[in-house]
Amino acid sequence: MMGEKPLRVLACGDVEGRITALFNRVNTIQKKSGQFDLLLCVGEFFGTSPEAEAEWEAYKSGAKKAPIHTYVLGATSQETVKYFPSSDGCELAENIVCLGRRGIFTGASGLQIAYVSGREAQQEPAPAHCFTAKDLTSLLTPLVSSSKFKGVDILLTSQWPRGVWQYGNNPEIDTKFCGVSSIADLAEKLKPRYHFAALEGVHYERLPYRNHVVLQENAQHVSRFIALATVNNPAKKKYLYAFNIVPMKCMDAVELVKQPQDVTENPYRKPLKEGKKYKPPPSAVGEEEPVSQFFFDLGQKKQQHHRHQQNQGAGRKRQLEGDRSSQPKQPRKPPQPPGPCWFCLASPEVEKHLVISIGTHCYMAMAKGCLTPDHVLLLPIGHYQSVVDLPSDVVEELENYKSAIRKFLKSRGRRCVLFERNYRSQHLQLQVVPVPMERCSTEDIKEAFMVQAQEQQMELMEIPEHTDLKQIAPPGTPYFYVELDTGEKLFYRIKKNFPLQFGREVLASEAVLNIPTRSDWRDCKNSREEEEALTKQVRSDFQPFDFTLDD
Repeated sequence: MMGEKPLRVLACGDVEGRITALFNRVNTIQKKSGQFDLLLCVGEFFGTSPEAEAEWEAYKSGAKKAPIHTYVLGATSQETVKYFPSSDGCELAENIVCLGRRGIFTGASGLQIAYVSGREAQQEPAPAHCFTAKDLTSLLTPLVSSSKFKGVDILLTSQWPRGVWQYGNNPEIDTKFCGVSSIADLAEKLKPRYHFAALEGVHYERLPYRNHVVLQENAQHVSRFIALATVNNPAKKKYLYAFNIVPMKCMDAVELVKQPQDVTENPYRKPLKEGKKYKPPPSAVGEEEPVSQFFFDLGQKKQQHHRHQQNQGAGRKRQLEGDRSSQPKQPRKPPQPPGPCWFCLASPEVEKHLVISIGTHCYMAMAKGCLTPDHVLLLPIGHYQSVVDLPSDVVEELENYKSAIRKFLKSRGRRCVLFERNYRSQHLQLQVVPVPMERCSTEDIKEAFMVQAQEQQMELMEIPEHTDLKQIAPPGTPYFYVELDTGEKLFYRIKKNFPLQFGREVLASEAVLNIPTRSDWRDCKNSREEEEALTKQVRSDFQPFDFTLDD
């Protein structure tokens, strides 16, 4: 059946008149990975400068031609209304079609695209570049009134839906004035499988969200909201998004409602009981034993420096924690292990000669039986089992360490690969393995992880860059997680019998470091003297990047 072949679609953010730049990029993509069926542009397509007008003239006159069927939304500002001969759908130039004010576009394949152009009107009568409540009703009513209505394949709007970030990862913008509720309402009712928007100048891929209430309603497909940046933006934020989609009406129902692992609650659903504040569980902080003195005498000056930092944060923290302690001046004590732990900094089992650097909440140490001479571990000082168990101040310092190590390795021509296995381990160890840039690209490393996971019947999932792992893996969930030097993250929720050396095996394999005999740390043990020498070397190399030494 012809209908089941996926369509290959490109979505784009604000073009702002850089039409040739966009089409050049599309050509490059199509040369590399074959033809796409259509290009959908959200946000402001036209520019207002004389150059932009001249550039458009070339397409309008037929001197230049779009290399792909292109569909654009209407104007989002008064200045660009002049480019649209009518507020209804019409062809603007060969292969470039304006969809119109609002409506539903159904392709030959059965793909359903709902769209609303422009911004929400603030006054009556609405200016030409704005939509009204009436526009939304006339789009919604005919669709939603059918008992067969399950949702649409794609929704295109220029403005963001207000509150889409709720229960999800946060966009990199101030959300105070971002988005409008009318679009949120529309998205909730239309249940698009993909919803694209622009106008905010950022790229934001929200985690997929559910369209049903778990255990109360039958499973429905998930929705993905993706905001795209402006074409050729100087910060190189993503403005083009490529995806394959089989129209909903051609899909097997079971396939359609499959829930990805990182799915979240619906951001637009109002919680049932308004006004009930979430109360964090009472913490056991009070009963803990004092942590014995860390074995490095870090010098008086540094100790005071840290105490000062903690007091500075204390006021803000106290508000956040509902004023649990009557003496905010006491720094919070890190949790203690139930028994001996090889990685708690205060514990006698720690091999202190492996320590490279110590911060307030985290420390960096040489990996025992290291894969390469610069393979290190990042660990919390207190006894935490995994990244998702860490309080925010520890996370913050861990991120500082990660970025310092990335800079350090980059200066030495190496990519930084981080991985964590939260399975049969009691103290978080973030493994940091450097891979020389000339050995392979980040893509190669990613592929090695994907392929070797598949060989072991495991499906590694790619998760959006700014995702907090806590949303995907509640504390207590066993998982394996990789972070590449580009910020891309791969995640696997461990079911059972996970190969303990998996991360190491992939990196040691021929595809990456090509040192397969070193895949088990027990085969790479060094003498104490060798360990001391390696640690000393990395400590002195890392020193210029070590932020814990800055006073």
